[in-house]
Amino acid sequence: MDEPMGEEEINPQTEEGSIKEIAITHHVKEGHEKADPSQFELLKVLGQGSFGKVFLVKKISGSDARQLYAMKVLKKATLKVRDRVRTKMERDILVEVNHPFIVKLHYAFQTEGKLYLILDFLRGGDLFTRLSKEVMFTEEDVKFYLAELALALDHLHSLGIIYRDLKPENILLDEEGHIKLTDFGLSKESIDHEKKAYSFCGTVEYMAPEVVNRRGHTQSADWWSFGVLMFEMLTGTLPFQGKDRKETMTMILKAKLGMPQFLSPEAQSLLRMLFKRNPANRLGAGPDGVEEIKRHSFFSTIDWNKLYRREIHPPFKPATGRPEDTFYFDPEFTAKTPKDSPGIPPSANAHQLFRGFSFVAITSDDESQAMQTVGVHSIVQQLHRNSIQFTDGYEVKEDIGVGSYSVCKRCIHKATNMEFAVKIIDKSKRDPTEEIEILLRYGQHPNIITLKDVYDDGKYVYVVTELMKGGELLDKILRQKFFSEREASAVLFTITKTVEYLHAQGVVHRDLKPSNILYVDESGNPESIRICDFGFAKQLRAENGLLMTPCYTANFVAPEVIVKEFACNILVYLKTDLLCLISNIKTFFYLIQNS
Repeated sequence: MDEPMGEEEINPQTEEGSIKEIAITHHVKEGHEKADPSQFELLKVLGQGSFGKVFLVKKISGSDARQLYAMKVLKKATLKVRDRVRTKMERDILVEVNHPFIVKLHYAFQTEGKLYLILDFLRGGDLFTRLSKEVMFTEEDVKFYLAELALALDHLHSLGIIYRDLKPENILLDEEGHIKLTDFGLSKESIDHEKKAYSFCGTVEYMAPEVVNRRGHTQSADWWSFGVLMFEMLTGTLPFQGKDRKETMTMILKAKLGMPQFLSPEAQSLLRMLFKRNPANRLGAGPDGVEEIKRHSFFSTIDWNKLYRREIHPPFKPATGRPEDTFYFDPEFTAKTPKDSPGIPPSANAHQLFRGFSFVAITSDDESQAMQTVGVHSIVQQLHRNSIQFTDGYEVKEDIGVGSYSVCKRCIHKATNMEFAVKIIDKSKRDPTEEIEILLRYGQHPNIITLKDVYDDGKYVYVVTELMKGGELLDKILRQKFFSEREASAVLFTITKTVEYLHAQGVVHRDLKPSNILYVDESGNPESIRICDFGFAKQLRAENGLLMTPCYTANFVAPEVIVKEFACNILVYLKTDLLCLISNIKTFFYLIQNS
């Protein structure tokens, strides 16, 4: 896996065009069952980076048994926050996109220490490998690859996605020789009101000037990179490449392009129209978008409808052999023994950033009734008597978040058409009694999530609460990077008041963290904060006030919890760690070890 240079902060006062935080749900190939690592046989290593590997694998069970896939394995513990966000973005884009020239995601799942993306295995390797062997391509070859690439980019742009990392290594060839665009870790789906993104990311030689100068970039930046790729394929060299990164960036911003005269007039014309430093003047940036590029004389011989249907024969077809042959992959990797180690367990923060990757399946009504091995909760019987079917009163909508023992979904109350959230708890994995009792007693506090209803079908408990449309404090932290002292103070003041109230009632939350603190609406008003998820909460009953069941998220737990000598003051420590998180201070494990 090639690793491009990382994103760099532009300006602490400039909010990067809103990063879309994605709750990564378990993804399953249509018509197939849920997958896990045990269902795949490792055959070869296809690539490797600092935080993971790509394997050639064979499915050994299920209806697609014996099918070959590429398995991208990422180690949670070595992924920085920005890499975690990128991985979430990559997975989300791949699920959303369905295009003949974009790689397809078949499965996504996780273990404690790793993330797994199961993708198409593309036997032809990447375009970089072919280019390095042939030095340069003919114009006819380049025309074919660029035409398919233009359709792929246009499809992404139509979905509001800027690709941002176009280079030969990210363009793969299938067994027939058609391209497949891959590696969406740097793609940007959510941009600001001017449809610009501001991250400094990608591989520097392929960056557009507006990316280099950090003034904000649009989808037009991809068409500059498209021109760099065209130039490289036609000449075997990059158009702007200095002795170091700084010189390369200066050349991108200022240097005059030396146009090789052996290129056809049509090729030279297209390159000049793509290498416009003002993105508004660049071909493809106009109101007609990709149609401007498709109409250019360089592509005059392309039948775009046939191309989309894959009816035009590629200029190069990878050599055929056994299905698992890897002629077109680097032998430095393919010669290695394929081994997927368990992986170091990640921090609790990593678990939160990848919450929802795995899915707790909810059975149908018939299955639920057949599996009623657990009695109906007494509180639910008091509330609903004999009418205990959640779906009688509510219509279930999309997932909001997924945990190890529950799933949270948006729902609509049928009688009033009002929106709510429902937490569906698997009773075989956790007893929700304490959580329900706490919400019934204290949910009317202005900064504690309000309980609206409870249902129990025997296997699952359905806890209906108000819908938090403003999202999590964690999302706000990731979007803003840093809070001002004033805003952090207001947030912590609200949390402190609420914790004080809970302590006065003899309630300890025990899992206070940014992902359990939500905003009612999108205003971001600290007074609209609600503390949620009382799944680990306890009502103190012993005379000495001590809790005896250690239950917590590791990064946010106080030392006295770890040594089983903890009482109500643990949440004060948790708030201190929350402040450290907001300030982006990552010294928690040092504090734990030295407490």
